[in-house]
Amino acid sequence: MILFGARTRGDTKPLAKALMRHFGSLAAVLAGAPERLAEVPGAASPAVWAALALSREAAARLARAEVMGRPVIASRQALLDYCQIAMGETPVEQFRILFLDRKNALVADELQQQGTVDHTPVYPREVLKRALALGASALIMVHNHSSGDPTPSRVDIEMTKQIRDAAKAVGIGLHDHLVIGRGRHASFKSLGLI
Repeated sequence: MILFGARTRGDTKPLAKALMRHFGSLAAVLAGAPERLAEVPGAASPAVWAALALSREAAARLARAEVMGRPVIASRQALLDYCQIAMGETPVEQFRILFLDRKNALVADELQQQGTVDHTPVYPREVLKRALALGASALIMVHNHSSGDPTPSRVDIEMTKQIRDAAKAVGIGLHDHLVIGRGRHASFKSLGLI
């Protein structure tokens, strides 16, 4: 049905099936970059790309609406669902920060950095600078592993400790650092790393 608006003539089922075979899941299709989508016969169309991108963006905004302005800690599953939709299938690593107020309601959700397939540079100074500018009382850091395996790396653990310690020095709490994989996640808090 998503493809119907992009290809009003002919049956869209064969293209939908080809995309699913090529990418493996609907989430991966919706997250597919135009050059990857073009690898599938019939999908090398700006109209197809726009329809898929629009669907992904609509899903992300609906999921974000479930957490915006509400206590994020109380709606953990909604938060995980949002993070999975927003970045679970992204082909490069992204580092996102959720800035929270004193009641743990989401003040802002910002993409801080985008990196390569296996690394995203994170600068503790920039994280804290933005948190202070927004008047945030706490943070939840989120990044994805494009490999799909959410196991935190040694670099992830060290960077998290640096930000935790720096944030603590200025009165900002770090509630968690989530690593999002394909359909899975790891929580630094649950793993005892924070």
